[in-house]
Amino acid sequence: MKFNTKTIHGGQQPDKAYGAVMPPIYQTSTFAQSTPGGHKGYEYGRTHNQTRTPLENALASLENGNYGLAFGSGLAAIDAIIKLLKSGDEVISTSDLYGGTYRLFTKVFENYGIKFHFIRMENASNIEAYINENTRLIWTETPTNPMMNVIDIEVTAAIAKKHNIILAVDNTFATPFLQRPLDLGADIVMHSATKYIGGHSDLVMGALVVKDKEIADKLYFIQNASGAICGPMDSFLALRGIKTLHVRMQRHCENGKAIAEYLAAHPKVEKVYWPGLEDHPNHDIAKRQMDDFGGMISFVTKGDDYDQAIKIVENLKVFTLAESLGGVESLAGHPASMTHASIPKATREKIGVVDALIRLSIGIEDVDDLIEDLAQALSK
Repeated sequence: MKFNTKTIHGGQQPDKAYGAVMPPIYQTSTFAQSTPGGHKGYEYGRTHNQTRTPLENALASLENGNYGLAFGSGLAAIDAIIKLLKSGDEVISTSDLYGGTYRLFTKVFENYGIKFHFIRMENASNIEAYINENTRLIWTETPTNPMMNVIDIEVTAAIAKKHNIILAVDNTFATPFLQRPLDLGADIVMHSATKYIGGHSDLVMGALVVKDKEIADKLYFIQNASGAICGPMDSFLALRGIKTLHVRMQRHCENGKAIAEYLAAHPKVEKVYWPGLEDHPNHDIAKRQMDDFGGMISFVTKGDDYDQAIKIVENLKVFTLAESLGGVESLAGHPASMTHASIPKATREKIGVVDALIRLSIGIEDVDDLIEDLAQALSK
């Protein structure tokens, strides 16, 4: 089954009770049993729910995995992955990553004796220098948030397998429409399904997809034991979003290309970060492992001026100044004061998240309106 068909039918079937095409919202916390332990596969809403199950099956189908898990947020999904580890274990993570992930790693799990190494991974050969007998996990984002760096998943996976280390890939920016990390050798794929998977800025959710049953069983246990699951209404909304993922992503990519090229040619713009530009450092890797280049763009104006960046985002009219990304509407953000504010300034600036950096999530509006909006904001 090809991807565009999977978004409609993958891992799903009409409801067995009455044939409903969309899975009904089973808004219940518990299920009747005929005898103690005698139930129809559902006993308690934290463990299983008939709306969440088809969502998890659909997620697995999209990523060519065998097992899908849905959580109450992207960070809850990441939390479950780190709970596979124990005190004394070590994680190698890309240094350019979402601020909430960095905060979870450094402010929560370092307190439990897990050590994190934050390194540049654009050159995968950097990784092996940090591997030792305690290394249990390699954590990557690609493209990264917000610098749009591209990491070679296939090469990183080969390194991980050589040393018997789990490789987890945050695939939020690309979505399975653009890249499928499990096919390239990753062990776990993570999504903030709040973003492109849901696609309409109306839910908060996380997702994991794996192929290996042993890893899946451990994650299912953590999901149930820790309880950070998503509710049936959000599961329904995510399923609805998945059905238009392919057509939305096509427009995100088309608009993203036009805007990246517009900004790259603008006299007031110093640098544009988008994997589809030929001067992107890992453009060739992006071409190899991605089917297109997405709708996430970051840029810096000439002068590298904080006040100028703030003025630009405040003057946008069609773009909304807001946290998050991946919805049908275009959003603009200032990472240093918003999504990455929890990362110390010196650490941020080492990876390129300077005070003048602006991040755009390109929506599916008419691209001429978006370019006109950027033009008027940049002119001020």
